[in-house]
Amino acid sequence: MLLVCAIVTEITPTFASGSINVTPSANPDKHPDTNPEPNSALNPDQIAAEFPQPDELIYLNHAAVAPWPLRSQQAISDFARQNVERGATDYPDWVALESRLRDRLANLIDAASADDIALQKSTSEALSVVAWGLPWKAGDNIILCRQEFPSNRIPWESLQPLGVEIRYLDLDTCDDPEQGMIDLMDTNTRLLSVSSVQYARGLRTDLQRLGSACRERDILFCVDAIQSLGALPFSVNECHADFVMADGHKWMLGGEGLALFWVKPELRTELKIYQYGWHMTREASNFDAPSWHPADSAKRFECGSPNMLGTHVLERSLSLLQQVGMERVSEAILNRSRLLAERIEAADNLQLLSSTDDQRRSGIVTFKHRNLDGTRLHQQLMQQQVICANRGGGVRFSPHFYTPLEKLERAVALADQCR
Repeated sequence: MLLVCAIVTEITPTFASGSINVTPSANPDKHPDTNPEPNSALNPDQIAAEFPQPDELIYLNHAAVAPWPLRSQQAISDFARQNVERGATDYPDWVALESRLRDRLANLIDAASADDIALQKSTSEALSVVAWGLPWKAGDNIILCRQEFPSNRIPWESLQPLGVEIRYLDLDTCDDPEQGMIDLMDTNTRLLSVSSVQYARGLRTDLQRLGSACRERDILFCVDAIQSLGALPFSVNECHADFVMADGHKWMLGGEGLALFWVKPELRTELKIYQYGWHMTREASNFDAPSWHPADSAKRFECGSPNMLGTHVLERSLSLLQQVGMERVSEAILNRSRLLAERIEAADNLQLLSSTDDQRRSGIVTFKHRNLDGTRLHQQLMQQQVICANRGGGVRFSPHFYTPLEKLERAVALADQCR
């Protein structure tokens, strides 16, 4: 089988005054625990209160590491107090919270069951589970984009000593990236791994087109969705993915060190397990079991104790995104990226590097200054408390759904004034 691994809108200029109603799941009974407050609503002031950032700070770096919402800080404070005062007395409640997190993650990616979700330390770890779990033979090839973040290159490149060929598509020389990747496929292609959104300039990939091409050719499809999940709608079914992974510290507003890893159920047993421990067995709750077997669920890829600290953060952060509704979150993010692009194109000294095609648009907007290099521009913006990144040959802005529009206008004006 050929493998594909993928890493995973016009908008009103701001949320309307008044409330933002919860957007129910397309199948509200699918993961019933993910929306414990189905009749709640959030107005703009309540959303702003979740992110009490100083007025002078313009945080446009969600594509790197995102701030937590206030409810996540409160969850960690409560968790710490429980540990100090009661130790692990309430551990069953923590386990229930972890189960609720799996439900939320399954809901976020349109997975059939929370049993399909494994919790990993990072996107890199999940990609390594796939890379070193599949049986490879000399002559197999893997297709990647040359501009991928190292997490989605190094695990695959580490297979080269086994005789696995890596075929790269250069996005800078290709007008149709999907066709470019399809053209690289042949009878020896085992897997395609791609980011749903490219980290440097925010190019959004047509995952459904790639997934269909992989399915037709019996190629595995692996998606690094770290720049999509929490920002854009995502469905493992619509894109025909075999593996999806994403750390929670970017658009999902969680902490570093806890990642989603989804494996198509029929492929679980095809991945060789190379990390073993008490937590990954069917008998995990029976410490005296004379024998053991890997869990039937995706927990088989979780060897040891869970990251309860990260679980408390991510579960609460996702509760906010799902309370607002991912369609509304995505609409607000894309509206903000469109506004940034328009203001950058109108500026005297700035040049937009990201695509203006709505089908390619994401939460990432990258641009350069006509008279300054990216490093100098980035330094000047950071000195003025515009928190951004030096990426893709320029500076990368990445606002989230809650980012005030006035701050976006101010950030572009400050960039244009840099000398």
